[in-house]
Amino acid sequence: MEYRKLGNSGTVVTAYCLGTMTFGAESDEATSFALLDDYVAGGGNFIDTADVYSAGESEAIIGRWLKTKPSAVDDLVIATKGRFPMGGGPNHVGLSRKHLGAALDASLKRLGVEQIDLYQMHAWDALTPLEETLRFLDDSVSNGKIAYYGFSNFLGWHLSKAVWMAKANGYTAPVTLQPQYNLLVRDIEHEIVPASLDAGIGLLPWSPLGGGWLSGKYKRDQMPTGATRLGENPKRGMEAFDARNANPVTWAVIGKVQDIAEAHGVSMAQVALAWVAAQPAVTSVILGARTREQLADNLGAAKLVLTAEDLAGLDAVSKPEMADYPYGTGGMGQRHRKIEGGR
Repeated sequence: MEYRKLGNSGTVVTAYCLGTMTFGAESDEATSFALLDDYVAGGGNFIDTADVYSAGESEAIIGRWLKTKPSAVDDLVIATKGRFPMGGGPNHVGLSRKHLGAALDASLKRLGVEQIDLYQMHAWDALTPLEETLRFLDDSVSNGKIAYYGFSNFLGWHLSKAVWMAKANGYTAPVTLQPQYNLLVRDIEHEIVPASLDAGIGLLPWSPLGGGWLSGKYKRDQMPTGATRLGENPKRGMEAFDARNANPVTWAVIGKVQDIAEAHGVSMAQVALAWVAAQPAVTSVILGARTREQLADNLGAAKLVLTAEDLAGLDAVSKPEMADYPYGTGGMGQRHRKIEGGR
């Protein structure tokens, strides 16, 4: 599997990361252990979790697995997140020094490690001063509890503000950002991707298969049944089934993915994953497999090289809508092109 730098750090990770949101929920411990074994056997070295996944059980399962593989701790890059409540009162949530200190110690204990390789702020906190959060993270790097830190679900201006505040204060800089990103959700290209490229931040896309839509499991006007990554209710997730089903772009994208998959003799999921992995600023794509069969298929994307024609076709059919101002052909966008064209 291809190795890439973890953002602007000197650590390298594989282009596909094992996401463990299902551990302790849709995937029991035995299945979770098998998924970890299969992922490592497939060449992967990057595991992502969070304290709130199955109320801490995901981290605990990974910790118990690591005890059976003591040498793996040095070979793997372990990432987790903190921000959301695990119980308790009003100070048991957010990005304050008080909450993060307790959350980080609890994650270290559940994982059974002395240092977390990548500690991520799970979402923006409008109540806590950003400098307080960054100072805590800088202190945690200095005291050896974390090696690097990053963010998840931040906006472009959140990211830029954090990067430059860290630089201005001489704090350790962030290295990664986790956004939702797939062929059906490309809006991060307006602001977040440019901000990440400007700062040397590596993107770790979650939901690269659009909640299963890009794997071919959904059929037009047919509500899916049975278990999904988010449980038994297929309407759970970032978009309701009805809205996505009614959007003609959804089915145009799915059709294009299917055509390319058939041309290459691979699964639709592999095409969708390979597209995300090929995008600018992307460091590692987070796989959310529930079963060993799903993981085996997903890992096949590491061997798939999409042609320039494939990528162009997928880009064209999934191109996100963009407001004319300030991004489009009018206003400053038009002025910029005239100036550039006259040089």
